[in-house]
Amino acid sequence: MKKCPCGSELAYAKCCGQYIGGSAKAPTAEALMRSRYSAYAEHEIDYIINTCLRRGEEDIDRKSTQDWSEKSSWLGLTILSTEKGGFSDNEGTVEFKAEYEKDGLKEVHHETAMFVKENGQWYYDKGHLVPHTIVRTSPKVGRNESCPCGSGKKYKHCCSR
Repeated sequence: MKKCPCGSELAYAKCCGQYIGGSAKAPTAEALMRSRYSAYAEHEIDYIINTCLRRGEEDIDRKSTQDWSEKSSWLGLTILSTEKGGFSDNEGTVEFKAEYEKDGLKEVHHETAMFVKENGQWYYDKGHLVPHTIVRTSPKVGRNESCPCGSGKKYKHCCSR
């Protein structure tokens, strides 16, 4: 039994797989968000594109979407909050963090995503990235101090360039 990438305890086929495979429609905005994350993890690019509210083909860059999906190892999804987006709503918002690793670096995609329901189907409308502050784990190196790389040169003549 393959667990669903969205973090549910259910099997993929009983969770997001049914939406991605087309046997059911995501009943809520959060369910659509979870299934879109799973589609990235499973490289189901058509589902990602087909669940976007289209304003024109130029809004969706299939190549970069596919590259991000296939060149990343998807590590987990955390739903931080939901607002509306239920069975009887026509719009909803989901704030989430999607963790992934790409090119050996762990990244966190933190977004507040807006969803709309048209003709009984939920669609991703737009999203806003939530900026994060990078916290320094080591002391700041002054420009006239020795470079921490061990070259023996001053930082300003070495790695600061």
